[in-house]
Amino acid sequence: MHESKTELAELTKLFHEINLILKQNMRKEFEGVGITMPQGMILGVLFQEGPRKISDLSKALSLSNSTVSGIVDRLEKQNIVERVRTEEDRRIVVVHLTPAFGELHRNFHKRIGMILEKTLNTAAPADIATIFRGLRLLKKLLEDQRE
Repeated sequence: MHESKTELAELTKLFHEINLILKQNMRKEFEGVGITMPQGMILGVLFQEGPRKISDLSKALSLSNSTVSGIVDRLEKQNIVERVRTEEDRRIVVVHLTPAFGELHRNFHKRIGMILEKTLNTAAPADIATIFRGLRLLKKLLEDQRE
């Protein structure tokens, strides 16, 4: 590795700062559609992994069952999720996304896309090309490390 410790520290700091900015933007966008960040995290797990029991959501997010249950209660009131008993064992209840989530999800991604577009419109075309080249290279390097 030919980077100095200073460069590695700066890279780590940049990743951290970009992550914080993205989280702040996501939080603002979630709030814009009436969703809190913890609710968004639960929706993200359900979207990525499918229907889950409260205990599974709790483990995935490192939150207590009672905390997750309360968040799910509020999402149910908004008709974004529903609790459903499984056919195999009626004692087991899983949380499902509702069709209303689909509309919310589309609108959310539209808004995020508009913010990104607005941000990129402030950059010179050469800078945008540099950003894309750098991100593609970083993605490739990270994927190569995984293998």
